[in-house]
Amino acid sequence: MNDPNDHKYRKYHPYQGLYDVPAQNLYNLPTSPEFLFDEEALHQRRSWSESLQYYTGTGYLAGAVLGGAKGSIEGIRAAEPGETLKLRVNRVLNSGGHMGRRFGNNLGVLGLMFAGIESGLIHWRDTDDLVNTVLAGLGTGAIYRAAKGPRSAAIAGAIGGIAAAAAVAGKQAVKRYVPI
Repeated sequence: MNDPNDHKYRKYHPYQGLYDVPAQNLYNLPTSPEFLFDEEALHQRRSWSESLQYYTGTGYLAGAVLGGAKGSIEGIRAAEPGETLKLRVNRVLNSGGHMGRRFGNNLGVLGLMFAGIESGLIHWRDTDDLVNTVLAGLGTGAIYRAAKGPRSAAIAGAIGGIAAAAAVAGKQAVKRYVPI
């Protein structure tokens, strides 16, 4: 049974047959849509979970970068004469990290609320248009500042709605006038 000349038994090779595939077949990806039903392929939008991850992640990343830059500048300005280089670097890193976390968390929560409201409006109205985005911005601003009072919530809601409308208008202008 242990005789290598015995041909009744073949050694197990888990990768047998994988080396016989031509290289062009490895990258021959399907061109058909990745949807089960044709109605789903007609809608060119993100699902609610993709939207939630996108807005939350980009909000957190943008806030962390902007807050880190602002905190680092504050750390540089707060340096006192006679401090060692090690102490100055520590001050810059600590203030940059603190502000980066703070801004990142705030913008991440705003993105989370915006995505949830927008997805809810798309489902409720059964359409994906500018009105959903503006209403989501308005609702996000109002809810985010609701604890400060109705006046602050109304102002923040108006700012959120205007910012969302400006973002959509800017996106449409870039699509129209910038050749890609």
